[in-house]
Amino acid sequence: MHLAVLLWGFTGILGRAISLSAPVLVWYRMLLASAILGGIIFLRRKGDIIERKDRLKLIGIGVMYAIHWLCFYGSIKLANASIAVVCLATASVFIAIFDPLINKGRIKAAELLIGGIALGGVLCIYLLHRDAPGNATQPMKHFRLGLWLGLLAAVISAVFTAFNKPLAEKYTARPLVFWEMISGFAFVSCLLPFYFQWQPGEAFLPTGWDYLWIFLLGYCCTVWGQSLAMAALKHLSAFTTTISVNLEPVYGIILAFLIFRENAQLGYGFYIGMILIFLSVSLQIILSIRQGRERKKALRSELLSANP
Repeated sequence: MHLAVLLWGFTGILGRAISLSAPVLVWYRMLLASAILGGIIFLRRKGDIIERKDRLKLIGIGVMYAIHWLCFYGSIKLANASIAVVCLATASVFIAIFDPLINKGRIKAAELLIGGIALGGVLCIYLLHRDAPGNATQPMKHFRLGLWLGLLAAVISAVFTAFNKPLAEKYTARPLVFWEMISGFAFVSCLLPFYFQWQPGEAFLPTGWDYLWIFLLGYCCTVWGQSLAMAALKHLSAFTTTISVNLEPVYGIILAFLIFRENAQLGYGFYIGMILIFLSVSLQIILSIRQGRERKKALRSELLSANP
């Protein structure tokens, strides 16, 4: 799981480096990922036979993946990579809310309070951006739209992580990721004609280094990363997985600062918001550990009472 997160840490950097717009970038990423996975499954002639009802679920998850990436890369293009990955860190808070709803659990008041802290961090970034030194070169309306797209990407990430958990326990990783990628590719393919009608001047073909960056994004960050993550889900809870994914913003921010000097575009509002978001993540981890210990104690008590 950690290796998958390390690979995902480069997605924001590659997304900014690629000159194509977000919808075209996502189209190429999902095309390449589904083609590689399809080729691997065909050549090895080994893969699970997925039940029809589960295929329908995977198609829905694939569409959510596509929308998630459209929002994430839209956030990078409109704001910057640091903003996008910090917003993505709120996914662990949202999974604490959505996982009980989807998998028939109970939402706890403490988790809602922690979620409020994370949203407060996003609000600080939103309200205090006007004081950022790089603000003169970045239109405020674009920045704020990019911020909310990043937050929406986190919400969608939490939802499909909760849906993926039972499927990952039932099937091997590659067929699952293939169905999700091919479904997302089909969805984005349906959207592209309308996008180019709305933005006729946008480029469709990559140029220069874009070919290499798209390959790295499609193979290393998607095929390899998603397969590792899906395999890890067999042994980890959806919440633990999302907590692990919260290392992605750490890698992404460090890389964005080193490569693109994004720290020059960010004011104190970003750092206040980032501290609040990571505080909420830390509190969620502590709460999860405490709940895990309580469940173990309860199970031990039941076993002792059943076998005096």
